[in-house]
Amino acid sequence: MGADADAGWVFVVDPLNTHMSQQLVRLVTELCGLDVDLGAKGKRGVLKSMKSRKAFLSDTAHRIRFVYTPRHSSWLNQVEIWFSILTRRLLKRGNFSSVDDLRKKLLAFIEYFNAVLAKPFKWTYTGRPLVA
Repeated sequence: MGADADAGWVFVVDPLNTHMSQQLVRLVTELCGLDVDLGAKGKRGVLKSMKSRKAFLSDTAHRIRFVYTPRHSSWLNQVEIWFSILTRRLLKRGNFSSVDDLRKKLLAFIEYFNAVLAKPFKWTYTGRPLVA
């Protein structure tokens, strides 16, 4: 079964500048079939600034949109820890004969992880801002 090419996609990302790049704006514009003058980077329109690009990419009217987490939202690291475990233990040296094979092995790993390896992640963030 293939993915629905017209389905909506919402990406939750941190506010790193690469998640608001000129290239990402152009890709979303193309994939959504938008006919819009993007302007010029640093000068005008959607591409003028990070703020204008972020607003464009966050537009709920777009089929593909981005939701940006607040700065210093360390709770997101819990998800990153899980993806790191998944990558190291399954994906990095994995051998998958098909997408269905990948899906089956992924679901089996999740079941195994939850039954054998899962434990709460140790929370160490104190809420104080980091000082350079």
